[in-house]
Amino acid sequence: MRSTCLAALLTLPLIASAAALPEGVKRVKVLNYPDCFELSNADTKVTLCHQVGGRVLEYTHQGKNALYLDPREEKWGTPGGPKAPSSAGRFDIGPEYLIPTRNTLWAGEWAAEATGPRAVRLTSKPDEATGVQLIRNFRLAAAGTHLACEQVIKNVSAEPKYWTHWSRTFAVHGGIGVIPQTPDTRRFPTGFVMYNQGAEHNIILKPTDPNVRLRGNFLEVLGPTKQPKLGFDSNAGWFAYVMPHDQAFVKRYPSPKDGVYPEIAGLTLCFWYPQASFVPACELEPHGPRKTIAPGASVSFTEDWYLLPHKFPAAGEQIDLEKLAAQVERAMKN
Repeated sequence: MRSTCLAALLTLPLIASAAALPEGVKRVKVLNYPDCFELSNADTKVTLCHQVGGRVLEYTHQGKNALYLDPREEKWGTPGGPKAPSSAGRFDIGPEYLIPTRNTLWAGEWAAEATGPRAVRLTSKPDEATGVQLIRNFRLAAAGTHLACEQVIKNVSAEPKYWTHWSRTFAVHGGIGVIPQTPDTRRFPTGFVMYNQGAEHNIILKPTDPNVRLRGNFLEVLGPTKQPKLGFDSNAGWFAYVMPHDQAFVKRYPSPKDGVYPEIAGLTLCFWYPQASFVPACELEPHGPRKTIAPGASVSFTEDWYLLPHKFPAAGEQIDLEKLAAQVERAMKN
């Protein structure tokens, strides 16, 4: 009897721990990352990594992951394993060429807590280099694929800060980017610029590339470009990335026309699209406008993510851009 009671008592913490988690939230191991939080509904799953950089590891609909997850991260925590977030759903703050090195935010361990049904908060340690602390709130809808990703920048210093939201999501390689144009706010002659990140960095103001074309009211990025970093001036507040596994990865985000965008080229969105032999991913990078963050104050920026069924065009075919835009509009209304 005593051994039976003892066995029952030993199981209580596990039962209580499981019962304490809200609906649609559980703990899982992904690669070599233990105790990740998983958010899920009937057909969508999101897993979050707090061990290295506070990011999304998986964003899957019906088992298809939109994110490039580097298998080398299986060796995290072992001798020779990766120390920084080399893949998947990364977020950051900028501007890129002005912000100091911020390892506490980029590669440090974050705190993680469930905050409600299919909702988790990841919180960084305060970072001395930038004077801020980052809080990321993730919430998956009860049905469908809508994932709200909010990043809060909290000033923990004694002076104003001006850092901005910078998303650095690695999606699977081989997709087609679709960026709606806003001619009334155009700053770039062709709607995009190309960064030459060689020995002497410079910006090509009127680039041409066989994998970037203007069709109707949309720019299409058909594949890797001569120089992989592209900057766009669109204030449409959304773009789509149609992937080879017949899904469109859509990001919606605020892009005020009167915002101050402090990246060197004043861009609102970047793609970094290298050859697959270098990194088998396309980096999707919304940029937020600059705001003054007073000591003790915070600012936030939310990206809304969607995965929509959309057939990848066969050889010789092309995306019906207006049909895709209508599909995106319907999804964002739900």
